[in-house]
Amino acid sequence: MARYLLGIDYGTGGAKAAVIDDEGNDLGSGFEEYPSIHDHAGWSEHDADAYWDVACRIIRTAVAQARVAPSDIKGIAVSSALPSMVMVDRDHRPVNRAYNLMDRRAVDEVDRLKREIGEERIFRTSAYRLEDHPNLVNLCWELHHRPDDFRRIWKVLTIDGFIALKLTGIASVHYSGAAFYGVAFNLRERRFDAEMLGELGIDPALMPDIYDSTDIVGEITRDAATQTGLAAGIPVAAGQVDCNASWIGAGATEPGDIQSNLGTVGNLGVIFDDIEFAWTDAGRLLINFPYTTPGTFVTVPTTLTGGQTIRYVRDAFSQAERMVEESSGVSSYDLLNLQAEKTPAGSDGLIALPFLMGERSPIWDSNARGTIFGLSLTHTKGHLVRALMEGVAYAMYHNFLVVRDAGLPVNLPLVLNEGGAVSRLWRRIITDVFGIGTVMVKRRTGAPFGDAILAGVATGVFPDFSVTKQWTEYVEPLDPDPATHRLYADYFALYKKLYTDLKDDFAALARLRSREEARG
Repeated sequence: MARYLLGIDYGTGGAKAAVIDDEGNDLGSGFEEYPSIHDHAGWSEHDADAYWDVACRIIRTAVAQARVAPSDIKGIAVSSALPSMVMVDRDHRPVNRAYNLMDRRAVDEVDRLKREIGEERIFRTSAYRLEDHPNLVNLCWELHHRPDDFRRIWKVLTIDGFIALKLTGIASVHYSGAAFYGVAFNLRERRFDAEMLGELGIDPALMPDIYDSTDIVGEITRDAATQTGLAAGIPVAAGQVDCNASWIGAGATEPGDIQSNLGTVGNLGVIFDDIEFAWTDAGRLLINFPYTTPGTFVTVPTTLTGGQTIRYVRDAFSQAERMVEESSGVSSYDLLNLQAEKTPAGSDGLIALPFLMGERSPIWDSNARGTIFGLSLTHTKGHLVRALMEGVAYAMYHNFLVVRDAGLPVNLPLVLNEGGAVSRLWRRIITDVFGIGTVMVKRRTGAPFGDAILAGVATGVFPDFSVTKQWTEYVEPLDPDPATHRLYADYFALYKKLYTDLKDDFAALARLRSREEARG
């Protein structure tokens, strides 16, 4: 008899569930978008209550589509985009909205932590830069700005940790997700530093228990079964970071394997097995955390608004394309892509800095903002779309150079996975900007497939993660065009110079915006 597994992934823009069998066949899926809320400059939130409502709907959809009995599902695993933060009270109800990975409000807390704890002490402990988005930095913001609400907090969770809590009643965080709490999380010792938490004014009891990704944290409760349509008693694994899930699902299991996602953020991940890399000069510029396969880690250079840049153009400036989508069913993204395809490499001199919500690695500047340089009356929407695609590719290439120059082993070709990778044009741009070969994952299930694989390993359905390499097929290989790579090298140099020239101006703009908000 076939055994079935359920994977659930929460991104910044939506959630997806998938049911597979023990031979790796996709049987059913459910997907639902949800909005990010930007009430203030630098804030990016979700309605935390909606996470569970969405889970209940997409689980029912996936299971119904798969036509399997819920009692035949042998395991479940959940992943989410990180950093994310869901604060809950003792009744497991969210305290305020959830933070998502684009939130950059806690800039003053960074200065406070530098004075009170010390940047180097924090980095030696966590191997995580002191920036304004690790969970403990945001929790400090809550402590100092909403103290009454802070006192209601029982546990501080990630999105996937919140869903696991709703499924099992157990507050947990997996080792890979715990790293995104930053500051007082001791990466080497796999624990939260109680002394440092005390110095922050945070009770260590607010932290969830830490598990390996393949640990079983609990079982589906009767209440969760009623709400989701699942069977009570199904084991739930600790889970994993969403990019880990998508890469696991696409065959990345060994040191040197490299894959890239173009979801809301744009990133690439390289697996490594020497934890000391996290404390090198190059490691300091990147994001490093435990990977899902035992004994490995992953460095994940990240540009904060990757696929989100094109979603922004679609949502804010593409009413006509969305109307065509509603009337004909042709994707508005495909319509924008068609316009961009008519534009040559270099976008006829239009360059975009894609920093719509600040930027992560390697520049780490929460004040940076999107910039369009070289705009003229000859440029069209297609030019803008292509320039943003190229800008994201430049940002990712900047990160790739840090990894390459650090000497970290990389197994080429670059595997392009979720989100914007479905665009052949964007894959071509990345191939030519990087100057290396690329391939695309044929399976489009994405992170939920990797979650289902994790659930299978956690429950003994699979002996290890090697099955995913057997089931992964790479298609549409692309080789770089040397002439286009040389052209992009010149544009890339100007792209970097533009940021350097504007860095102080971004900071001045942030001060102006701060004064405007203070005046109400």
